Amino acid sequence: QVQLVESGGGLVQPGGSLRLSCAASGSIFSINAMGWYRQAPGKQRELVATITSGGITNYADSVKGRFTISRDNAKNTVYLQMDSLKPEDTAVYYCNAEIRRGLGFGPRSYWGQGTQVTVSS
Repeated sequence: QVQLVESGGGLVQPGGSLRLSCAASGSIFSINAMGWYRQAPGKQRELVATITSGGITNYADSVKGRFTISRDNAKNTVYLQMDSLKPEDTAVYYCNAEIRRGLGFGPRSYWGQGTQVTVSS
């Protein structure tokens, strides 16, 4: 079994900051890409940012320059530092990871349960 557990969501005023964390645990052999996605009410889930095991990052245009993704491979954890938050960043944020459970297993995509981020005055 593999679990992704997110933390760090909450309510913040416009212009504020939040830091999300996502820790992977369980039967893990290796982790390839990790990332964050979000889903606002009435909208489809969208990519926010991804990071490879080697540290190469990719961001949605809407968050470039405001959000920073990072990871700690020793802790199987990915982070999302969110600065200069806007009301349109309000959404449920989901962690995703491509995980191999062993040499005989191919990579599989796993999702966290989601954490609510609300940006409002």
